[in-house]
Parts: sequence; C-alpha cells; structure tokens
Amino acid sequence: MATIATADTEARVTPRRKVLDSGLMRFGDFSVPCVIRNLSETGAALDAAPQSFVPDQFTLIVVRKKKIYSCTVIWRKGTRLGVSFC
Repeated sequence: MATIATADTEARVTPRRKVLDSGLMRFGDFSVPCVIRNLSETGAALDAAPQSFVPDQFTLIVVRKKKIYSCTVIWRKGTRLGVSFC
C-alpha cells in the first residue's frame, strides 16, 4: 500500500539539505544568477531575480563547488523554482 505524504512527512525520495550557494542558470547564450536554497542528489530549490526568464530546461552551475547539473523545472512559485536533475 502506497504512503500518502502529509504536511508532516517528506514527499521527496532523497532529503534536501538547506544551503545558501550562488549559482548560474545557463540556457543558450544567457546566464542568469541564482541563489541555491536547498539541494539533494536529485534536485534543488532556486531563487532568481523577479524579471528573469527561465525556460523549463537549463544547465545549473554551482559556482563554489564547480558542479554542473542538467535541470528540468518541476514547479514555480514567484521567484523560486523547484528543479529535478536529469
């Protein structure tokens, strides 16, 4: 029987840890700076500037760690994006 997530349970397969890192969302010839708010092996939550256009798929560069992820946007709420890593 499947477990249904409630407000008290974590719905993600892998837990996210809170971070405060700088990143770049790269698509085409454009780079948009962002703040990485939380991160897991499978995804992240990102904050971008309100006027930023971010497509549904892009490359995330975590500047400090020098890591690169291919991302797909799962949800959007204001300036925050939830992404999964491809």
